[in-house]
Amino acid sequence: MKLSLSVRVAESAKRKDVADLPIEALAPLAKAAGFQALSMRASVVSVTSPPARVQAVKQVLAREGLTVSMVTGDIPLAANNAQATDAIRNIGPYLDLAEALDCRLVRVMTQHESDIALVQRAADIAAKRNLTLAHMTHWGTLIETVEDALRVVHAVNRPNFGAVYEAANTMACTPNFDPEAVRQLVPHLVNVMFQNVHKDPASPIGFRSNRLGQVGLRYVPLADRSVLDAAAMVGTLREAGYDGWLTVHQPLRDGQTVPTAITEAAAVFGPFIRP
Repeated sequence: MKLSLSVRVAESAKRKDVADLPIEALAPLAKAAGFQALSMRASVVSVTSPPARVQAVKQVLAREGLTVSMVTGDIPLAANNAQATDAIRNIGPYLDLAEALDCRLVRVMTQHESDIALVQRAADIAAKRNLTLAHMTHWGTLIETVEDALRVVHAVNRPNFGAVYEAANTMACTPNFDPEAVRQLVPHLVNVMFQNVHKDPASPIGFRSNRLGQVGLRYVPLADRSVLDAAAMVGTLREAGYDGWLTVHQPLRDGQTVPTAITEAAAVFGPFIRP
C-alpha cells in the first residue's frame, strides 16, 4: 500500500473551507513524516482557484517529492451539501484540476438515483483523459455502506469509477458494522481513507444518515482500537489483495496542532506499510 495524508489534517472538524496551516508549511511536514502523497481538498486548492495558485501548489509538492492521491475539487463535495453533485453535472473543471496536479483520481458524489446516469456520463468523459472517478462511503449519499457501494459500482458499470472505503463513515451509517465486509469491496476500491470516531449522541458534531437518521460522532486518537482498529483494517485489506492508496483523513481534534496531528498519523500508519 501507498501512504497518503489528507490535507484535512489542517482543517478543524467543523470547518472544511479553511486550513490552519498553509500547504507551503504542511507539505514539508508530511514528507518528513514519511507520507508519499497528499489528498487535496478545496481548503488548499479548488476548481475556482486561479491557475497561478494551482501551479504554486504543484511546485510546492514537486519540491517535496510528493504526489496527489486524490482531488476533492470544491467545498460542497467535502461538506456534502445540496451542491455536492455539481461535479457530476459539469465534470470538466474537476478533471482539469486533477490533470494540473498530475493526479488520476477525482472525487465525486451522488445523492439521488437519478445521479447514476450523471456519473456514467462523467466517467465516460473522464475515461477519454485516462482519469478515474472515486466515490467515498459517506453519509447522505447513495453509498453509505459496503452494500451500497457494491450496488452503485455495478449500476454505474464503468471501469474508471470506483469506491473509496472510509471506515468511520461506513461504521457510522451501518446498523451492524462488520469490518470484514470491506473484503467484498477490494476489487472495486480506488482509495481507502481512515478517521477514527466513536458514536456519541451528545456530540455537537453530527450528520443525517439515510439509513440511521441523525448520528453524533466524537473524534478520538487514531490509535484508539476500541471501535475502529486501524491495524486490523490494514491487515484485512492486505490479505484481500488491496495495494492502492491508504489515506489518513482525520481532522484536527480539539487542542491539536497540525504538526502533532501529522506526527500521530505517521506513528500509527507508517509501520503498517513499511517493509
